[in-house]
Amino acid sequence: MTPPRTRSTGAGEPSRTLALLWGDPSVQPRKGPGRSVTVTQVVDAALSLADEEGLGAVTMRAVAERVGVSAMSVYTYVPGKAELLDLMVDTLYARMPRPAWGRSRWRRRLTTVAESNRELLAAHPWLTEVAALSRPPLGPGVMAKYEHELAALDGSGLSDVDTDAALTYLLGFVQSHARSAHDARRATTDSAMSDEQWWAANQPLLERALDPRAYPRASRIGSAAGAAQGSAWSEDAAWTFGLARTLDGLAALVERS
Repeated sequence: MTPPRTRSTGAGEPSRTLALLWGDPSVQPRKGPGRSVTVTQVVDAALSLADEEGLGAVTMRAVAERVGVSAMSVYTYVPGKAELLDLMVDTLYARMPRPAWGRSRWRRRLTTVAESNRELLAAHPWLTEVAALSRPPLGPGVMAKYEHELAALDGSGLSDVDTDAALTYLLGFVQSHARSAHDARRATTDSAMSDEQWWAANQPLLERALDPRAYPRASRIGSAAGAAQGSAWSEDAAWTFGLARTLDGLAALVERS
């Protein structure tokens, strides 16, 4: 199976992208013939296409057809797909829930941050194919998300630099897990077989090929894990274990601060 091509944010013309993200009047199309939609409608159409058919389905022509304008006129709203991708990501970030942190401790807060990001990536799996560059588009959604999630570490005693690094570390785990979950679901769809069906179909061959005397640990531990999880890899089991270990690692840093 060929992996999907990774797309990157921040690949458009920076000044034009920032102006679009922040709704600068200089880049807003003037009303007139053919000016029947808004940038928000264009972005929402692109989001719908990506959610329904994957990021590869998001072309300027397809977006134009969905909002009911000509392929050329859509470029007067968004100059290209690179800028459109930035707008799509920023819009999803802007729409994320931001609950008040109250008096909960940092570990509970970071659990909420992780779960919220996991839900976002599960609802929009194509986001796992998007790579953020070292200079991400600093739109209102990106900034609101960053501010809210940094606040989850208030009172932890971490320095500003370590606070940023801790959040990046946590979100890296979430992104990696979500990508694995997305790949697992796509493998099931592509093969038209669940993990249980695949193992059942191949078990006779595997039992002949995988000699427990040659692979004692792999046979014993793999069998135990498979029996406990119901498959070679469990999305929920991997999430629970990985998140706990990620937070344990951050706890050691917090305790030293």
